[in-house]
Amino acid sequence: MTTVMTPSTDGTRIASYAVGDPANPAILLIHGWAQQSLCWDPLIEHLKDRFHLVAMDLRGHGASDKPEDPAAYTDTSLWGDDVAAVMAAHDLTDVTLVGWSYGSRVIASYLATHGEAALTGVVLAGGILAIGNAREDWMVGAASPGLVRDLYTTDLARLIPATARFVDACTAKPLDRDTYGRMVAANMLCPAIARRALFAADWDMRPTYAAMTCPGLVIHGTADTVVSPATGEAAAEAMPKGRFLPYEGIGHAPFLEAPDRFAADLVGFIQATRKEQAV
Repeated sequence: MTTVMTPSTDGTRIASYAVGDPANPAILLIHGWAQQSLCWDPLIEHLKDRFHLVAMDLRGHGASDKPEDPAAYTDTSLWGDDVAAVMAAHDLTDVTLVGWSYGSRVIASYLATHGEAALTGVVLAGGILAIGNAREDWMVGAASPGLVRDLYTTDLARLIPATARFVDACTAKPLDRDTYGRMVAANMLCPAIARRALFAADWDMRPTYAAMTCPGLVIHGTADTVVSPATGEAAAEAMPKGRFLPYEGIGHAPFLEAPDRFAADLVGFIQATRKEQAV
């Protein structure tokens, strides 16, 4: 796997990782709040022989730079520029964007600032639809990180157990020990200032997704306690070419709980969208 550090428009360096033949259809994987790109490892294993896969660490996460100015996380254009910079660095065209949880905000930012000319489709997994004051109560699950103050502290005695509980809440069934440990460790690399600032802006993403003309697929676990399943339904309804695909009994991370199914559904979506665009 190749690692690339790419400066965004404000100088923040964004880490990204590529695997697979660049001649194959491209997928850009965008993780969620306090996570990092390694969360996609099981999915990458399923798809690397058939696709050109790129996974990015969001600003403030993983190996990417971690600005100390909250404004670096609240500016919608910067999130869009980050995605554009990674796409340019890997020469991605006709790409499918896949976003988990907060990744929906990042994808919406790209759509709002750069359009969809380079995209074949958008896939959301447990994606959010609004942040800050724009977020409505029905969108929030009982385990939403926005409801847990200990996730934003620098006091490790409070932060570590809160982070462990949050990772545990991301799936309906427990993850294997290795994956769970890696996820908790990855979360701990995201500093408190970034964790706080990611939800500081006020933005309803529904109008942006309503303006999207490329196909969209929304996969959402019915047992998701972080982002309500109703949010996934609303996201698909907002997209003119959106489809809602519920995963019965699955939690907030369907690609980790049901990687075989998620990979198959993603492949089917990409094949259908590319076939449609070729007509």
